[in-house]
Amino acid sequence: MLTIRLQRVGKKHQPSYRVVVSERRSKLGGPPIEDLGFYNPFTKEARLNKDRIEHWIKIGAHATPTVHNLCVTKGVVKTPKIALKFKKRKSDAEVAKTEALKKAETLVEAKKEETAVPATPAA
Repeated sequence: MLTIRLQRVGKKHQPSYRVVVSERRSKLGGPPIEDLGFYNPFTKEARLNKDRIEHWIKIGAHATPTVHNLCVTKGVVKTPKIALKFKKRKSDAEVAKTEALKKAETLVEAKKEETAVPATPAA
């Protein structure tokens, strides 16, 4: 399956992205099938090849949510933007609390096993 995605280029702390078509399962830094444009997040400059993006979408390529929203902003695609969903990170206190609960459960289980009466062997 083909994907239209961003491929990072540029220096450290100065990212710039190419908009490329690549196989979904290929590496992010791997060779793309076609280069469709670029996006610079610092200057908010984006140059997209509208004809080629429409061509790849007609063929069946899916754009990642970020690229889709970029295409909507630039007027390449006429659909509404996709809401990006990020996983929430647990705070350190929550992580410590869950680890303490797991330790307590394992200690309780260990005590139950120790107090269990061993079966007497049949004579």
